[in-house]
Amino acid sequence: MTIKVHNTLAREKQDFEPIDPKNVRMYVCGPTVYDLAHVGNARPVVVFDTFARLLRYVYGAEHVTYVRNITDVEDKIIEASLKSGEPIESITKRTTQAYHDDMAALGALPPDIEPRATDHIQEMIDMSAKLIEKGHAYEAEGHVLFSVKSMADYGELSGRNREDMIAGARVEVAPYKKDPADFVLWKPSNDEQPGWESPWGKGRPGWHIECSAMSRVHLGETFDVHGGGLDLTFPHHENEIAQSKCCNEKPYVNYWMHNGYVVVNGEKMSKSLGNFFTVRQLLDEGLNGEALRLTLLSGHYRQPLDITREKVAEFKVQLDRFYGALQAVEKIEASTEEASDAF
Repeated sequence: MTIKVHNTLAREKQDFEPIDPKNVRMYVCGPTVYDLAHVGNARPVVVFDTFARLLRYVYGAEHVTYVRNITDVEDKIIEASLKSGEPIESITKRTTQAYHDDMAALGALPPDIEPRATDHIQEMIDMSAKLIEKGHAYEAEGHVLFSVKSMADYGELSGRNREDMIAGARVEVAPYKKDPADFVLWKPSNDEQPGWESPWGKGRPGWHIECSAMSRVHLGETFDVHGGGLDLTFPHHENEIAQSKCCNEKPYVNYWMHNGYVVVNGEKMSKSLGNFFTVRQLLDEGLNGEALRLTLLSGHYRQPLDITREKVAEFKVQLDRFYGALQAVEKIEASTEEASDAF
């Protein structure tokens, strides 16, 4: 059986050929655990859970490693803690458990490995130091920044030009940067922020270096598939490629896969726009997880998907009809078996 995937990097559909069919490796960006997951957050979970099942079916479950991380150190988590007064550890523990519960309700299997960012700080420091050593990063005022100009093919995934990169990344044009497009690998922490000792002082990692370090630890320097939502293509995945290729001096990922947005009235569902509803809300309203899973799989995974409560309710009706038909078949089979046993 040949699997075909659309490779974002190649911009075309390709036959999937793993590096090693007995060791198929996939990494998918997981949640930043500061709040409940909304339906848009759930789409990549369901999409790549389905793809992981396909890989296991084709290559054997024992030959597939699916990694999905937990981002438990990030500025949104710090902001949530400062706003609510709840300790960071409490927020991340509570929201991680809620995420696990909600995704299980959607029928998503847990990944084979679920690394937490805070368990891989040293690897992030080591990668940042190596990038400095190779001339791809520099230290400035307690920050370590990746030098975009040091990588000739930066932007190959998204295909953006320099102006689009700066605008799309919403980068801070800080005086300590050599170039406005340079992005943070490590940044200083004050007394109110979580921090770890490093060669550049007490600080914490930038978001992008987290996934580069965790995937490297658990899947190696080059692996088969990296997945995530379309919104992560730039800057997150673009920056992962830059960090990993320049640090390891090897290709990073062979196939990049991205699912489309969940939209509401044509607009991307997001917390910043306030046009979202959480998985937990729908479950509490009696719209079961299986119906929501079917809704999330009702359109092509790369295309936008408009989801409303009414649409989820419609798919619940379809499921009820489907199960009703199955029950009828089971009754027919049971009655046939009883009749057969009578002779």
